[in-house]
Amino acid sequence: MISTPIVPENPLELERQVCFALAVASRTVIAVYRPILEPLNLTHPQYLVMLALWERSPRTVKDLSNALQLDPGTLSPLLKRLEAIGYVERQRDKADERALALTLTATGQELRNEALKIPFKVVEQLDMTFEELAQLNQVLHKVIAKATR
Repeated sequence: MISTPIVPENPLELERQVCFALAVASRTVIAVYRPILEPLNLTHPQYLVMLALWERSPRTVKDLSNALQLDPGTLSPLLKRLEAIGYVERQRDKADERALALTLTATGQELRNEALKIPFKVVEQLDMTFEELAQLNQVLHKVIAKATR
């Protein structure tokens, strides 16, 4: 028995578009983060940089760019701002003088303690469980993997 794909009546209906749902979800979830991150003096993109540095520091700009899937040119202004507010230091990598390494400052390391509250606040704001968000994250990573192969 051969299964035939189910074709929606109107394949161009806005509400059926994955790209639309992802775009709206992205904007609205980032808006949830905004007031949570504001007291930490962070924007959402800066928060992502800090998350990567809390996982491992020091990191080269190239490594950070790969981890965040961001162009180094996009990353550069974020790093300058994080350095200006005293969360990171940029210096030449000791292993490769051509590479720029990022290290958390003591203030940047201490900020992690406050950031530990963020996931709980997001769960509360979204009125979802950690399990629901973990499932969503898993599906999104599957979409990313399929779209980037």
